[in-house]
Amino acid sequence: MTRTPSRLKSLLFKARHFLGLATTSAAAAAASFSATATSTAMEELKTRVCIIGSGPAGHTAAIYASRAELKPILFEGWMANDIAPGGQLTTTTVVENFPGFPEGIMGVDLTEKFRAQSARFGTRILTETVTKVDFSRTPFEVFTDSKRVFADSVIVATGAVAKKLNFAGSEKFWNKGISACAVCDGAAPIFRKKALAVIGGGDSAMEEANFLTKYGTKVYIIHRRDTFRASKIMQSRALSNPKIEVIWNSAVEEAYGERVLGGLKVKNVVTGEVSDLKVNGLFFAIGHEPATRFMDGQLELDSDGYVVTKPGTTKTSVRGVFAAGDVQDKKYRQAITAAGTGCMAALDAEHYLQEIGAEDGKSD
Repeated sequence: MTRTPSRLKSLLFKARHFLGLATTSAAAAAASFSATATSTAMEELKTRVCIIGSGPAGHTAAIYASRAELKPILFEGWMANDIAPGGQLTTTTVVENFPGFPEGIMGVDLTEKFRAQSARFGTRILTETVTKVDFSRTPFEVFTDSKRVFADSVIVATGAVAKKLNFAGSEKFWNKGISACAVCDGAAPIFRKKALAVIGGGDSAMEEANFLTKYGTKVYIIHRRDTFRASKIMQSRALSNPKIEVIWNSAVEEAYGERVLGGLKVKNVVTGEVSDLKVNGLFFAIGHEPATRFMDGQLELDSDGYVVTKPGTTKTSVRGVFAAGDVQDKKYRQAITAAGTGCMAALDAEHYLQEIGAEDGKSD
């Protein structure tokens, strides 16, 4: 039987994939064929508003945009930055500070309600991760591995991931005594009237330590150096608080306990001595990393990588591209403030579309 070149490439690809016996040249041919096939198969979509992100900012933007009949497409991601669709809230337990839920609500359940409300009004939700964008011309282009979206406007709501430390027990006791947000979790019953610890040396660590003194009997600040990098005023507030004690030149080696955190093994990095610290809560306060890498520098970012927005708006350095939620907020980082900026972004996008006359070119 005569084999066409495409048939040969297909056979070579299958041989390499399933048997691992292809030669270097065969692998190269298969890879070339695969890339061509992927490019050909990529689905193209058009929308007036493309929303990237599925936390409270992204879904609030989607609710407002869909109710305005803008027919938004929302990419909720798939384990983007190792977090499930729904964002940081999916990594928390009970949320007690979001209005409307006097008894509290599990973070995962809250994000499901966000999603259901977005879908109810017609948002097209795609469980794919955006890998790159092109903001150099309009319509803007948003790419995943299988889709290419042409959008008249884009709302970036990809959030920021709290930086964590990895040591023995850090994963085991995550959300069982270990957290990365004192304001979110500090008032929980598990931490009340207990000894707590904060890791960090910047303003966030000072602020979180002071905040936790409202609930804990004692708060330790564990810092691997002998000086803080926090501002003088924030240092003064922490150091003058009688409920705060600093453990200098130290790092956590291990977290231990039974069902929940019971204590820490703390190593002095100068002497090498390891001591036992009985605490029932540990909070990482070592910063956040905004999810902006996929944009490859196409938007103006500040020195910490957050999207810069025009004060009082969600407008970015590129006209028609807006940013909402923690990706542009390094100060508050709360679900409710993210939702507020999601509303702002949708309204800003709607006004922009009216300005450019895109209201006459609705998506298919």
